[in-house]
Parts: sequence; C-alpha cells; structure tokens
Amino acid sequence: MKTNQPTLLGLLRTIHEDEDGAVSIETVLIVAAIALPILIFVIKIGWPRIRDFFNDGMNELEGGAADVS
Repeated sequence: MKTNQPTLLGLLRTIHEDEDGAVSIETVLIVAAIALPILIFVIKIGWPRIRDFFNDGMNELEGGAADVS
C-alpha cells in the first residue's frame, strides 16, 4: 500500500525551490538600507533642534501659567 505522504527529500526540495521568502527578505533589507541613514540623520542632526523646540514651548507655557496665577 502506497501512501501519498511527501518524503523528507520532497519537502526539502519544495522549500528550496520556493522563492517567496527570499523576495520578502530582499524587500526588508532594501527598506532598512534606506531607513537607517535617515534615522541616523534625524537622531544626530534633527533631535537637538526638536528637543529645543519643545523645551522652549514648555518654558513659554510655564511662564504663561505663572502670569495667570
């Protein structure tokens, strides 16, 4: 009696021939290669400016709150 169960060799051949995962990994690597330099730039250059902007806003709010009291 012959069963229709795939053999280990057949499963390995199917997995080896499947390229869907490779395309997904390539896409993730391309996105990471683009996003990483942008993230480094924002952290090194943009973050001090953003922090100063919010600190100035908080100081103005605290000054305004003191004037109301």
